[in-house]
Amino acid sequence: NAQFEKGTWSLQPFVGGGIATVTNAGDLSLNGYKLEKKATMAYLTGVEAEYQFADKFSVAAGLNYTSQGCAWDDLKYPDGTKINEIEADLGYIKIPMVANFYIFKGFAVKAGVQFGFLVNSKLNMHAEGKTDFGDGTNRDTDIYTSINVKDNFKKFDFSIPVGVSYQFKVPIVIDARYQIGLTKLNKETADKNLKNSVFTLTVGYKFAL
Repeated sequence: NAQFEKGTWSLQPFVGGGIATVTNAGDLSLNGYKLEKKATMAYLTGVEAEYQFADKFSVAAGLNYTSQGCAWDDLKYPDGTKINEIEADLGYIKIPMVANFYIFKGFAVKAGVQFGFLVNSKLNMHAEGKTDFGDGTNRDTDIYTSINVKDNFKKFDFSIPVGVSYQFKVPIVIDARYQIGLTKLNKETADKNLKNSVFTLTVGYKFAL
């Protein structure tokens, strides 16, 4: 069977990735230059437990760690210095709870609620170029900078996950979800209303308990 029977429990560890951004974050101003915002890669790993209430209906709850955020375009100065890999890296422990409706054997559409708890928040960037040491020599420089900005963000995030999944006979599960952020991320009331927006694709192995 490509689906667990009514009245059974199953457990599914999974890993995956996706695309993330922060809505309303806008462009970034750096030393008088305007950098456009863009999406960044998301990574997650976790586990989910599922109870099959009926042949076509189940509920699941999970625990995972997700690295997400947003990024900005690279910057190149007239002297050749480059600033790249500019990104806001937000790490969350998340607890999703979803209802699964099986349209046909193994294929489910799902929706639910998700509680996220911020565990790290950093602004990262990479600079590379040449430095004049004043003795007539120029040397290559390669600097990675990471600034802790956790105090600028709220510790709790609430979102609505919606998506689809397909369980093969192995049983390997492919799961695609879009997480719609509903809570404001930033603490400053005068700032824009920043919210998470994340699409994930995971692969898991599902076994009976």
